[in-house]
Amino acid sequence: MKQNYQKLLDETIMRAEKNHEVPTLLLHSCCAPCSSYCLEYLSDYFRITVFYYNPNIYPEEEYRMRAEEQRRLIAQLPAKHPISFVEGRYEKERFYETVRGFEEEKEGGERCFRCYELRLREAAEQALLMGADYFTTTLSISPLKNAGKLNEIGDGLAAEYGISYLNSDFKKRNGYKRSVELSEQYGMYRQYYCGCVFSKRQRDAEIAARTAAESAAAGAAGKESLQEKRK
Repeated sequence: MKQNYQKLLDETIMRAEKNHEVPTLLLHSCCAPCSSYCLEYLSDYFRITVFYYNPNIYPEEEYRMRAEEQRRLIAQLPAKHPISFVEGRYEKERFYETVRGFEEEKEGGERCFRCYELRLREAAEQALLMGADYFTTTLSISPLKNAGKLNEIGDGLAAEYGISYLNSDFKKRNGYKRSVELSEQYGMYRQYYCGCVFSKRQRDAEIAARTAAESAAAGAAGKESLQEKRK
């Protein structure tokens, strides 16, 4: 049966409020735009540490740009409870080793699932080190990310490490739409590809194919118009 992760999140928040608690949350963030709605929403109920661990991002200049944008957003975003920031290690070789053999898979397949697990495992370990009450990730806000798989991985790691995973699907309740609005409001850099070199190649190829198709269509329309004029 399909799980309603938003309902589970609502229940967790209601329990905390009923007990007059403000739990601590380690929030893995893939980028500032995706974290924007998550932080706006969750900071009313949790004391948050944003954990920026993304060894998949290519090239390194892109990684640095996204990390800095994350810091800038945290500094500017109003929050009921404090938000802190921890940057993980940029272990790009660890990412390449994790996805070895799945490089040619399209975005959204096994390569991505392995990348989810890599980043969520590091988040679980960081949360355990900090003594956080929960850990979770912003990744589910993207329409291109599999929330079911993310929560499945998160729950498995929660059992393994003995720390609670905050079930969520942040794209619900117009979360993705709100993240776009906040990105515009704060003038944030929004990347056009997920992050890794393989997703960049795929997106570049899609853009090139679309541009070629549009150019061909325009050329055909122009030729037809010229023929009509000659009649």
